[in-house]
Amino acid sequence: MVKKIGILTGGGDAPGLNAVIRAVTKTCCSEYGMTVMGIENGFGGLIQNRIRELTAADVTGILPRGGTILGTTNRDNPFHYPVVKGDKKVFADVSDRVFENMSIHDMEALVVIGGDGSLAIARQLHDLGLKVVGVPKTIDNDLSATDQTFGFDTALATATEAIDKLHTTAESHHRVMVLEVMGRYAGWIALASGLAGGADVILIPEIPYQLEKVIDKINKRSQQHKKFSIVVVAEGAKPEDGEMVVQKTVEDSFDPVRLGGIGNVIAQQVEKHTGKESRVTVLGHLQRGGSPTAFDRILATRYGTEAANLLAREKFGAMVCLQGNTISSVSLAEATGELNQVKPDNDMIKSARKLGICMGD
Repeated sequence: MVKKIGILTGGGDAPGLNAVIRAVTKTCCSEYGMTVMGIENGFGGLIQNRIRELTAADVTGILPRGGTILGTTNRDNPFHYPVVKGDKKVFADVSDRVFENMSIHDMEALVVIGGDGSLAIARQLHDLGLKVVGVPKTIDNDLSATDQTFGFDTALATATEAIDKLHTTAESHHRVMVLEVMGRYAGWIALASGLAGGADVILIPEIPYQLEKVIDKINKRSQQHKKFSIVVVAEGAKPEDGEMVVQKTVEDSFDPVRLGGIGNVIAQQVEKHTGKESRVTVLGHLQRGGSPTAFDRILATRYGTEAANLLAREKFGAMVCLQGNTISSVSLAEATGELNQVKPDNDMIKSARKLGICMGD
């Protein structure tokens, strides 16, 4: 059995990260007698040797806290790391530093808590011989090898609460309220929150929308003396004949394309074609913040304890996952093979259509 392990959180933060750190640390220390080393700020800490020991005392009281006590970043890919050569910044493979610092601290294995970008790096490191166990984290719920990632339920609750509040002001002012939510290339947050919040239009990346269908839905509501409408749009939504709206590109990020701005586009087009006053709300990082829901705390805890079990059984190159109501594991290769996107025949889409919700097509 391994005696000393490292743990890091990579990519965007999500409610429940601290619950995983707590579960891994307490289980490894108490159940298996391992020493746990916390790596600060994702893979950057592993490259730059920012590493400290974690004890049961260090993780006391962090279960309900959002964020991560270790810090995180969606940059610092050891296989594509910015270095300065002369007066220019270039990108280099510095993965050898990962192995050097693991050796300096006598760490025999690594727990990586992250989404598709972080776990893809974990898979590459494992292919080079590092003993790795992965834990799936993303508010986007876009990892295909698990039924649900922790962080999604809390983000969903935040988005649903926002829709509830937008309803009252939309009705008071007879406006169209557009809510833009996160999700990147998957529409899970938009679809689930739109259904839970009673949206009239839901636009997701998996179903390119036709503007005329959105306009027609809002006009029909007006004809039925319904003087307001709620539109929920995922940041990755796009028209049938167009592209996703990109805020900027970041060359050293795990995901170099930063989406955002589609909400403003929709609001402007709706106001132009319907004459109805329209407003847009972009939830942004509110979806990442706050205390995790009970569901996310429990799921994150189950993931953390199972990650410790995998370490004890020396089952490396694996990611813990949820299958049905059972915690299991899959290979990192399977975990990072494809994105978990909303299928057109998803039950939630079928329910939305039967309720008269416009999906843009």
